[in-house]
Amino acid sequence: MPAPELVIFDCDGVLVDSEIIASRVEARVLTEAGFEITPEELASRYAGLTFKDILLSIEENAEAPLQATLIDRAESEVDRKVRKDVKAIDGVHEAVARIPLPKCVCSNSSHDRVEAMLTRTQLLPLFNGHIYSALETPTRQPKPAPDVFLYAAEKMGAKPEDCFVIEDSVHGIAGARAAGMRVIGFTGGSHIQPGHADLLMEAGAETVIHRFQDLIAVLAALTEWAEDA
Repeated sequence: MPAPELVIFDCDGVLVDSEIIASRVEARVLTEAGFEITPEELASRYAGLTFKDILLSIEENAEAPLQATLIDRAESEVDRKVRKDVKAIDGVHEAVARIPLPKCVCSNSSHDRVEAMLTRTQLLPLFNGHIYSALETPTRQPKPAPDVFLYAAEKMGAKPEDCFVIEDSVHGIAGARAAGMRVIGFTGGSHIQPGHADLLMEAGAETVIHRFQDLIAVLAALTEWAEDA
């Protein structure tokens, strides 16, 4: 491939260390509702999914009916916590600033939540307003559907095959691969469990990085490898 036309970042667990915050809130809400689960278990099984899809999966696999009102409760509590406590992933400012290519954010979280987290962590200016939420696409289909990735590529004027995606979840990687994009897995978030890198590779990541200091070199190496292939 030629030089990438676009680099797409997931937000939660990639740019900001919010997955661990959301997992703690959601695990507590579920446990109080009668489905006992630890934050670690929730992050391992469901990272990258919306809380609505987490509830649907639990109900389908555990036959445990859960009230839909839990969605609003969990979303409200997560919003409050991340706006107050979220921090940037170590090294992300320097890495994003050094990428001499168009870049954007694709997330299952709402546009308002993403913008609030990026504002708090001083990452917002690095993306020039290019934030794409699955909730704002024509289909409103969240990852693992490819819709938000394809929507972002269209808006940014990039061909899907010339896009790189940075993702921390199996579901996110599945969506990016379904969109025809190349994926680099990321395991630098606090929610990551042992063995997660292997899961990301199995899902379709070409390689996995644990620290943002390696991102520029990996992007260059993967681009060169494709040109030589």
